[in-house]
Amino acid sequence: MMPIRRRSATASYQEELEKSNGKPPQPRICCLISLSAMFWVLILTFHFSAFSSPPIIGPDQPSAKHQFVLEESSMQNIPKFDNQNIQKPQEEPENPLLQVHSIPPQDKVPQPKPVNNLQEPDSSENQVNHQNTSGTETEPQPSQSTDQTPPVTQDTPKKAPKNFALEKVLRMAENQSDPCGGRYIYVHNLPSRFNDDMLRECKRLSLWTNMCKFMSNDGLGPPLDNSGGVFSDTGWYATNQFAVDVIFSNRMKQYDCLTNDSSIAAAIFVPFYAGFDIARYLWGYNISMRDAASLDLVHWLEKRPEWKVMGGKDHFLVAGRITWDFRRLTENEMDWGNKLLFLPAARNMSMLVVESSPWNANDFGIPYPTYFHPRVDADVFIWQERMRKLDRQWLFSFAGAPRPDNPKSIRGQIIDQCRKSSVCKLLECDFGESKCHSPSSIMKMFQSSLFCLQPQGDSYTRRSAFDSMLAGCIPVFFHPGSAYVQYTWHLPKNYTRYSVFLPENDVRNGNVSIEERLRQYSPLMVKQMREEVINLIPNLIYADPRSKLETLKDAFDVAVDAIINRVAKIRRDMVEGREDKDFIEENSWKYALLDEGEGTVGSHEWDPFFSKPKDGIPDTGNSASAEAAKNSWKSEQRSQKF
Repeated sequence: MMPIRRRSATASYQEELEKSNGKPPQPRICCLISLSAMFWVLILTFHFSAFSSPPIIGPDQPSAKHQFVLEESSMQNIPKFDNQNIQKPQEEPENPLLQVHSIPPQDKVPQPKPVNNLQEPDSSENQVNHQNTSGTETEPQPSQSTDQTPPVTQDTPKKAPKNFALEKVLRMAENQSDPCGGRYIYVHNLPSRFNDDMLRECKRLSLWTNMCKFMSNDGLGPPLDNSGGVFSDTGWYATNQFAVDVIFSNRMKQYDCLTNDSSIAAAIFVPFYAGFDIARYLWGYNISMRDAASLDLVHWLEKRPEWKVMGGKDHFLVAGRITWDFRRLTENEMDWGNKLLFLPAARNMSMLVVESSPWNANDFGIPYPTYFHPRVDADVFIWQERMRKLDRQWLFSFAGAPRPDNPKSIRGQIIDQCRKSSVCKLLECDFGESKCHSPSSIMKMFQSSLFCLQPQGDSYTRRSAFDSMLAGCIPVFFHPGSAYVQYTWHLPKNYTRYSVFLPENDVRNGNVSIEERLRQYSPLMVKQMREEVINLIPNLIYADPRSKLETLKDAFDVAVDAIINRVAKIRRDMVEGREDKDFIEENSWKYALLDEGEGTVGSHEWDPFFSKPKDGIPDTGNSASAEAAKNSWKSEQRSQKF
């Protein structure tokens, strides 16, 4: 038996080298290399998946890792939207523009940065902090997609919150399940110095008469006696022609879509008694006193958050006087009225007046108050039917006084023609006792006439036009500024349906006989026109503020609907970035006559009635109208004598 020898480790290693051509074995080395490669792949994969893309945050609560990033980046300074007190009637919950997130938009969330960049200032955070101190309201916007983060600019955060608020109100009008959608009105809670305090000092509201009696019955005045059977048994009051301030405000208290949440309001009402305010100071007071309340009001409004949403363009107020009382052109103590409608802030608001300016875009005509203020629809229907059945013995009539001091007035010619006609009824008005100052005498004459002459008074308009239409009498106008360009919300644009137009130049020059012209209308045409006038009655009267009409819309309802439509258009234009750069304010009266969809104006047959002398004084027309406003107080003095 051969002896077995143990092979040494060295020999074994030498043999392995010989078998492998002098190279060491590879399996172990390859294994180590593979494991190392896999290890680095895992590290790189984890690194890029965790840090290279923005963290995904839920809408309610950030993750623990992201919460740490928020804390380290001092995110406690970013403003949060407080939605605790905002009403959301019938809103669509799935609309992303209406969702309110509990975290800021993603483009404002700081992203993780390399360690060596942590000390660099965060421009987006500084921008948010700047917005906090700017004094403007901000709203959070829907989060952006996490696939691509858009660059943050300075314009984006300022524009988006504004559009959010405007679009929210526009969507309210599209909500068919809410009966008040798009109709909500927010009313400012003004300090009493702007309204109620004036009523407590009602003796100061007129230089010639005690206005306190006209403030009774929520501004309707004392009830009228119906012993002569001219009126209805109820609903008739001795209403002052300048009482719209308080009547409108009291009617607003009965509006069925009031809200305490201005963010859903279609429009915002300012219950400032502008007409009563200026009435206190027109005679014997300097311009500082006349302007004081208007400046005080504007200062109060501009500090309110409701004002800042649209800069006051969604605000409106009412003044029961002609516009010229609020359009003082200079700081001359001898000039008439105050400058409320020329204040920059007030020019953004809409002001409802009983006579508007043809050349300005921030005031709108609403009817003078009549003596009739029904409580229910039936009161109106009964009165309309009664006016249809009346036997009218006079072809035409006129109630008024001549204007010998005004060379442009045609009242003298009208009175002369009426006196010479056997089919004209005349009530001459002047100082002292006169049937012209008696509501029953005036209404009785109108009820017995087919046509009622309505020339200019001291200014374009007169209350008599509405009293005559209330009596079912067809109005005859001599200037388009007396009705056609004034009350475009309340009267049809086709004025031939309800009225007769005789250019005043034809009367002034003796080229037309009023009687002959009116006789050209056939009995059938007269009946059709009278029916049109009678059908307009609900839109021309103010219902009793202490009650509410069931189905009919009165002058208040028509005006509120028009304001809502006007503000909605302004709001829509702001959202869509539209601006009419071709708008010419001096042609405002022309725009009011445009049909739906029309946007441009050109020459018009009524241009001669509203042209201004080209003498370098652009507001000459306003100056003449202001002088007329000053003279109109003579008429007011006369009218308070009944």
